[in-house]
Amino acid sequence: MIGAGLSGLAAAYALREHGLDFVCLEKSPGVGGIWRRPSAGEPGPAYQALHLNSAKQLTCFEAFPMGEEMPLYPSHRDMAAYLREFAEWAGLLPHIEFRTEVVSVRQDDYGIWTVVSRDARGVETVRTFDQVVVAAGHHDVALLPNPLPPGAESFTGRVLHSMDYVDGAEFAGQRVVVVGLGASAVDIAADVSRHTARTVLSVRNGQHVVPKQLFGMSVDVIAVAPWFSSKSLTEQQEFIEEALRVARGPLAEYGLPEPPNRIFQSPVTVSDEILPRIRQGAVRPRPGIESLSGSTVRFTDGSTEEADAIVFCTGFGWEMPFLEADHPASGRGPVRLYRRMVDPDRPGLFFLGLIRPVGSITRLVEAQARWVVRLVTGESKLPEPAAMAEEVDGFLAGIERRYGLSAGASVHVDVTPYLRQLSEA
Repeated sequence: MIGAGLSGLAAAYALREHGLDFVCLEKSPGVGGIWRRPSAGEPGPAYQALHLNSAKQLTCFEAFPMGEEMPLYPSHRDMAAYLREFAEWAGLLPHIEFRTEVVSVRQDDYGIWTVVSRDARGVETVRTFDQVVVAAGHHDVALLPNPLPPGAESFTGRVLHSMDYVDGAEFAGQRVVVVGLGASAVDIAADVSRHTARTVLSVRNGQHVVPKQLFGMSVDVIAVAPWFSSKSLTEQQEFIEEALRVARGPLAEYGLPEPPNRIFQSPVTVSDEILPRIRQGAVRPRPGIESLSGSTVRFTDGSTEEADAIVFCTGFGWEMPFLEADHPASGRGPVRLYRRMVDPDRPGLFFLGLIRPVGSITRLVEAQARWVVRLVTGESKLPEPAAMAEEVDGFLAGIERRYGLSAGASVHVDVTPYLRQLSEA
């Protein structure tokens, strides 16, 4: 198994519970994945102010609930500590080889997998396995605009991606432009605005902004409630859109562009902070960047701002250099995996957590792990490759109609239907 973040720990727990022999290879010195990195001083998509947008009762593992002292929306520190405690409680640490990077994963003509790894001393080890579980995450590569705005080479300030952002205090007294309207963008804009002389949020395309709670309930709890999940997509859209009209009003009233699509037909940003910060004047919306010149940022409406730093919150991709370059989960194009987990042409290689749900991912990766166990033990069987490929084609066709087709869009899943699909596998 590759990776000891949340998804890897879910897989390790399921395997150990069923008495299956495994080893987990983790390149970092500890468990927790992206959640441990800010405290460890390592680069990654987590920052000091990061808190979960999903409620703790859906974020924790089913067998190991978070304690009453844990806040409803844990911080990255809370989550990192929780994952360490879970690994210790579940007896997983003896199965994990830390500071061990996977170099290559290849399948031979007999279906056996050869895994080459490298430890902290640079010593390579070659091992063979019947199955390989990849839980390496999908927030490894910073995606910057390509090309950058005209004049970027002349900009006199600091240019960084949200992956490089750690703490707003380092921008004290500065003028900062944050680019984007996704989860990282709104978090960073709200955080940095508490320290800067001026914070501008540059938004090229509209996106749905949803508070963490509606009607006093966490939105991810609503998403999995039977009374909501039993509704059709149109009924769900009507329900949430009406709730947003009451709770928030039109985004145009905040100076933000309205989304081009209905909710659940484009990405959703969950935030309790960004809209109040805009109302308070702490964050000032602007349209997309047209060009840069010295310290001047020109926007597409002709307005300008002087800036000391630009933080591009323009998304993440992933690389899995241990896979063959043309592997359908390599991140170089739409992901072609049966039930978002299995390459139809390479059975025995399973991907956990390579999904982006609207809501907490924990229940989904636990269900994925249980399915892996059923496949490994023979309780469940994979269909023929042609049938798996047909399922992948149908799924991606639906994604293209709903979101447009890209590597990032191709891993979007709806929580309840996906859980149901895995439980039936």
